[in-house]
Amino acid sequence: MLKGNKGEWSEVYALLKVLGDREIYAGDSNLNKIEKLLFPVIKVLRDETNGTYSFELSKDLVIIKGGGEEFRLPLLKFKEQAFYLLSKLKETTSSTFSIPEVENFIKSFGCESLKAKSSVKSDIRIVIHDLRTGTTPELGFSIKSQLGGASTLLNAGKTTNFNFVITGRKFSREEIIEINQIDTRSKIKDRIDKIKELGGKFNFLNTDSPIFENNLVLIDSLLPKIMAEIVYLFYTSNSSSLRNLVDQVALINPVAYNLDNKHPYYEYKVKRLLTDIALGMMPSKVWTGQLDATGGVFDSKR
Repeated sequence: MLKGNKGEWSEVYALLKVLGDREIYAGDSNLNKIEKLLFPVIKVLRDETNGTYSFELSKDLVIIKGGGEEFRLPLLKFKEQAFYLLSKLKETTSSTFSIPEVENFIKSFGCESLKAKSSVKSDIRIVIHDLRTGTTPELGFSIKSQLGGASTLLNAGKTTNFNFVITGRKFSREEIIEINQIDTRSKIKDRIDKIKELGGKFNFLNTDSPIFENNLVLIDSLLPKIMAEIVYLFYTSNSSSLRNLVDQVALINPVAYNLDNKHPYYEYKVKRLLTDIALGMMPSKVWTGQLDATGGVFDSKR
């Protein structure tokens, strides 16, 4: 039985919805549909654990090829399953759950997983008909769901850890034990506060993952230090939004940029990082600048 959270089931919903609608719309910066920018869908490609599946639209049928087999299913079935799945996603309150009817449907044409392969940023690829140019490009899309909790661009883990060296004073064994025994709800912040109270200072050293650090350097040579400062401020200030943290870093100016002409150095560089993360960069893989999610992001919220 397939079980997943709302974000994982939303990947299936996006696949069913796109095929059922036979078209996609462009969106603005606030994720609102742009009515005049409509793109008919020709084919959808999804990388499963057992290979790539192709969903080709042909009149009232969806022709599915994958796993060495071919299936032909009514388009109406995809519309019905998308509507049913969305209703289930809206009503459920469980963190992970199964939806047997939808599971049986996707397994009927060979799909065995909720999520696409995680080796690439794009969750599905869509061949569209661009009515303005007459071309049929294949575009990759990353799927982000707003049906549950807020979705993330970059998942935190060992590969995204930032390492700091504590200078300013030498701590006794007893002090180290005392600090490490702090186990409050905000223990990281409280441990940092205790170290600072005792005269310690934090200096960025590196990241756990050399690949992640080099990915940052590829985007901008000073980005590791800038992001380390943002991480440090997150735990030592009252700010939690990235916008506010970037504004604070700009005031501190940790890399000593010339701000005489008010260039938005920090804002620009962080936006560049977020764009690369959204469209292809993964912390555990060498980033070459080759965009993967070339079509952008699908917002699954309705």
